[in-house]
Amino acid sequence: MRPKQWIKNAFVLAPLFFSGEYRNFSAVSDALITTLLFIIASSATYIMNDINDVERDKLHPKKSLSRPLASGQINVQNALVLLLILCTILVWSWFNKPSVAVVIFAYLALNFAYTFALKHQPVIDIFCIAIGFVLRVLAGSMALTLPISDWMLITTLCLALFLAAVKRRQELVQNGTKSRRVLDNYSIALIERFAEMSATGAIIFYGMFVMTVKPQLVVTIPFVLFGLFRYWYVVDANEYGESPTDALMSDWQLLLCIGLWVLSCSWKL
Repeated sequence: MRPKQWIKNAFVLAPLFFSGEYRNFSAVSDALITTLLFIIASSATYIMNDINDVERDKLHPKKSLSRPLASGQINVQNALVLLLILCTILVWSWFNKPSVAVVIFAYLALNFAYTFALKHQPVIDIFCIAIGFVLRVLAGSMALTLPISDWMLITTLCLALFLAAVKRRQELVQNGTKSRRVLDNYSIALIERFAEMSATGAIIFYGMFVMTVKPQLVVTIPFVLFGLFRYWYVVDANEYGESPTDALMSDWQLLLCIGLWVLSCSWKL
């Protein structure tokens, strides 16, 4: 279920935060429930992926030790039972939050296609990862029945493409092509260009979002710039990036930058 990866589901809270509705108890409750549903959904996709990749993961120097199925801590039958339980819980969301459930089921369908086919297709594999983050933000807006800025969605897409491209780069640098079949189609230089384009897009579109929708947040732009620069430095200097969560949690400057960004947004919103 990869609890360390649950931090990615914080993207669900973006509409709550930028709308200023975090002062509204009902809105906070709805957003947190949606975040929990996405934690369950993402956990289900991790289990499904690990079941499918168990034999390949056994050959990976890190995954063979860290992933329960590959390391033998859990057998496939138990994993299937857990997957069924999680999917049963998600069915509940259809009766309680149907608009959110549509987004969650779209996320599950995307990850099903990714696990069994799309992750072997170059470029498409990176976009599948990124679209998952966009769906998180969209679900957060659906939970609050709030309109969402197109600038926010495209910024999220570019940021997620950057993280996904860096992840592929580090997989290629650290383990070559043996950990993923799709890596045979990439070169380090190509993926670095993908990352640079995505980071540039994230900066530009975040700036457009701020200037057109939330001009009071102009003071937060330097934190976004520093965060992207620092993340790339941490990845390059310390060989993180295969897991964006590990890269984030390992660097106090990145954590401080995010904290200051959050405080600045809270002060201005």
